[in-house]
Amino acid sequence: MTEMVPTRAAGLAAMQAFIPAMGRRYENGRNYDHGPGQHKAVSMLSPYICRRLITEAEVVTAALDAHGPEDAEKFIEEVIWRGYHKGWLERRPQVWDSYVQGLNTDLMSLKRDRRLRRDIALAETGQTGLDYFDTWAQELVETGYLHNHARMWFASIWIFTLGLPWRLGADFFYRHLLDGDAASNTLGWRWAAGLHTRGKPYPARAQNIDTFTDGRFTPKHGELAQVEQGLEASEPDGLPTVQPLCKMHEAQTDLPTVLLITDEDCLIEDFDHAHLDLQCAATLSCSHLRSPLQVSEHVYAFETGALADAALRSNLDMMHLKATEPSVLADWAAKAGAKQILTPYVTHGPLRDWFNLAEPYLVERGVTLCEQRRAWDEAIWPHATAGFFKVRKQIPRILEQTIGMEQR
Repeated sequence: MTEMVPTRAAGLAAMQAFIPAMGRRYENGRNYDHGPGQHKAVSMLSPYICRRLITEAEVVTAALDAHGPEDAEKFIEEVIWRGYHKGWLERRPQVWDSYVQGLNTDLMSLKRDRRLRRDIALAETGQTGLDYFDTWAQELVETGYLHNHARMWFASIWIFTLGLPWRLGADFFYRHLLDGDAASNTLGWRWAAGLHTRGKPYPARAQNIDTFTDGRFTPKHGELAQVEQGLEASEPDGLPTVQPLCKMHEAQTDLPTVLLITDEDCLIEDFDHAHLDLQCAATLSCSHLRSPLQVSEHVYAFETGALADAALRSNLDMMHLKATEPSVLADWAAKAGAKQILTPYVTHGPLRDWFNLAEPYLVERGVTLCEQRRAWDEAIWPHATAGFFKVRKQIPRILEQTIGMEQR
């Protein structure tokens, strides 16, 4: 597999190269996992989109221009899935809080339970004896990527065939995926477990794996668990109620301001800050917040490169911060004489948790955290309250609002 270069230029080049395949070729081939170095039917743009080195709107516009709305329909839907996941978790932040609490409990069990430690180690190092599962585990660790269909099979096998705690599997993915984000990762594992779409777990089936790996793997008869029931009994109260979207503080033009770039959104030039009294700017690394366990060096390297590229493109003098002590932001802003920090909106996940810890220090220093949300998110998130179908029905309106679909 060719190493992904974490720059906007590399993301745009990768997008340009995939444009011819964004239509029917994508629809017909997207479910096939041909293995490392052979993922030709899928774009592999997700690490760039995840950090918004390139944006969803740019990618969708390219697909529409090349193939039109009918032939590009499936590709566009898959791009919008990420926005759906983000919005769903914004509307039910309790699910993220529950994941964090449950993961900490599972990690405590891991320390106490020798057999569980052994079984987790075998799964994560690809030594379970299930050749397909072991191959995917090794590909994930070695490359930071896994085909989406393989992610679904892997999660199902982890939960139902190997009988391992789902949050430890989600944490394994989050520590290694270059495109890992809190919403897509957490909800993807919950979906496989039957917790997202209640009572509908995802079964990994031998025939499906054989077909969509093009015969690379053929699980033996009886090797995979027969999945008849998900884990919904572990959450007897069901899904939490939908919450309103978080309100944001709007930056004031007459206050001294500092600009903060995180890997939540590295396309800072899309945001207008020319009218602000800008004192200085900084990047903030936060990949280490993904897990209490060791995060992959691939993830660290991609974040470091993406932030460096954003800083270079900004044409601003930029310092670098790390999300360690929650007082870091307040100390930096106060030293610069700033009264507000401006940053692209940070969704629910580990960085938002860290921002919440930083809030009292900011208040103490008289500093306000101001955020800006993209039109893409504003168009999708109000509809992300149930299943994807509700968002899917709104796709024409979403495209009209975000890329002027009616004028195309």
